[in-house]
Amino acid sequence: MRPVTATAAAVTAALAAGAASVAAGRYASDAALKAPPGRPLPSEPRLTVHATAAGRVVLTRALASQRPGTYGLAGDGTHAVVGPVLNHAAHSADTVVRRLERVTHGTLATRDRVWLTPNVHVGDPGTALGLDHRDIGIPGELGALPAWFVPGARTTWVITVHGLGTTREHPLNVLPFLHGHQFPVLDLAYRGDAGAPRPQDGLCHLGETEWRDLDAAMRYALSHGAEHVVLYGWSTGATMALRAAAHSALRARVSGLVLDSPVLNWETTLRALATARRTPGPLLPLAVRAAQGRTGLHGDRIDRAADPARLTVPVLIFHGPADTIAPWTPSRRLAAGRPDLITLHQVRDAPHGAMWNADPATYEEILRRFLTPLM
Repeated sequence: MRPVTATAAAVTAALAAGAASVAAGRYASDAALKAPPGRPLPSEPRLTVHATAAGRVVLTRALASQRPGTYGLAGDGTHAVVGPVLNHAAHSADTVVRRLERVTHGTLATRDRVWLTPNVHVGDPGTALGLDHRDIGIPGELGALPAWFVPGARTTWVITVHGLGTTREHPLNVLPFLHGHQFPVLDLAYRGDAGAPRPQDGLCHLGETEWRDLDAAMRYALSHGAEHVVLYGWSTGATMALRAAAHSALRARVSGLVLDSPVLNWETTLRALATARRTPGPLLPLAVRAAQGRTGLHGDRIDRAADPARLTVPVLIFHGPADTIAPWTPSRRLAAGRPDLITLHQVRDAPHGAMWNADPATYEEILRRFLTPLM
């Protein structure tokens, strides 16, 4: 009986270990598949507010708090906007002083725990920017999709699509620029966003299924006065734009793509987010397999959408080497494959989805040059 008992114990232990591995893989994959809109990605560190003064805020010294540019500073119930680091301001060795542009929501107090976010604005185009807009519902395959429409004089519309960890407030960063150049803008919320239909499995598919909501927005634009559309996406929103340009029945009406921090390899992004959640290295392959099993994701589908040979319209990519969530090597490879159509603008010292934040003026000038022939 002893060998039988020992064998049974070994089998039980193996099954328990297998179940634990499956559970760990699912938990690790949640970092990408259940990334809540409007909450920081696990790669974004929490910072402490050490002090505030007129036009200044003192934060914990970290690589994140020393980034150049303009960022939102978010906490639980708080949002502010911070500008550049004030290197000549007095501070201790473990802190950084940044210019405090404004507090847009709540209060900013000493000992608050906060994080930097690319979202500079809070609210809708009217409350945040003073722009006339309409709240509309776009018919999608899962139900009505909320969107903000800001009218403009041109017949080429820009459809904006946010990405991981953000909401449709993120495109508000560039909305004054687009409105100033008279583009009608449709700023889309898609499945899983607040107010939008929930996907049946409750998971983000990293653009694999969400692109069909962008397709619905294209259909809405083209039936309401647009002659052509420019698809403008961040992160997985950029993945959605690529897939729509490759697979939509309306792709002939797409005149250009703007891709900011595009996710071109979902496995790399999932691994990066799982690593930021302190997932041990040996469990990362389990996270990838768990994601495949839960969503049906396969790398070859994104690869086909990002195949340079499939591109037929001009593409502008904003990306840089500091993006640890969607490494920019695939962007470089994509741009090298079609130098006749693709312009890659390298942005240094900007994290994922924050290429505008690092240097808004330069970003918008590059964007102006790209969009001018498409007007």
